[in-house]
Amino acid sequence: MCLVAALALMMPRLVLVLLWLLPTNYLSHAFGTWVWPLIGFFLLPTTTIAYAIAENEFNGAKGWGLVIVILGVALDLGLISGGRGIFRRD
Repeated sequence: MCLVAALALMMPRLVLVLLWLLPTNYLSHAFGTWVWPLIGFFLLPTTTIAYAIAENEFNGAKGWGLVIVILGVALDLGLISGGRGIFRRD
């Protein structure tokens, strides 16, 4: 179970690193600078990927792009708060 949790936390960051290192402009087209993806790498990596998808595929965070971003936020908040319940066992 710990391995699944570790993979769930590492996977979005691995995707961001691959998007950054591979010769693609997917992140730079969505953000225009390297600062926001770097902050997103540490704080909300799934939301960062979701926003990049919304900007590149759905022409911004409106309509279906907004749904993708909201799902990214929900996944990030679920992964962050899901780990806290492990330590509160009675």
